Amino acid sequence: MPTLSSTHIENRWMVQPNHANSLGSVHGGNVLKWMDEAGAMAAMRFAGESCVTARINRLDFRRPIQVGDTALIEAYVYRAGRTSVSVRLRAYREDLRTGERELTTESYFVYVAVDEDGQPTAVPELEVVSEDDERLREAALEGEPGEEGD
Repeated sequence: MPTLSSTHIENRWMVQPNHANSLGSVHGGNVLKWMDEAGAMAAMRFAGESCVTARINRLDFRRPIQVGDTALIEAYVYRAGRTSVSVRLRAYREDLRTGERELTTESYFVYVAVDEDGQPTAVPELEVVSEDDERLREAALEGEPGEEGD
């Protein structure tokens, strides 16, 4: 069975002018796209199947990410249903020189595992084996906006 830590994904993008709005910060749609991609990768790593986005539960933009910043997207699976996978997603501004991070965006996505015919298919149980896994799972459960899964 997959563990929570085995689903952890971090992706980075250098924010370029083509990602930006007229204020010089990244378009929210780009952040959403990057979060969806990282979340799908975490869900697929967990499920061992293709996964499609089923729900986005609240998307909180706290701070902008400016052109020239590095956008870091973090994703991990914190719960599994029969065919669904719940993923916590956070975006940060990251200073590559110092490693300093600032939370900019947060959300919870639900993905559904699908077979070759595009039909929902069963996912494994999620194992929480380490103290770090438990800490991440509890943080996700405390912050999630409502009921999830199937």
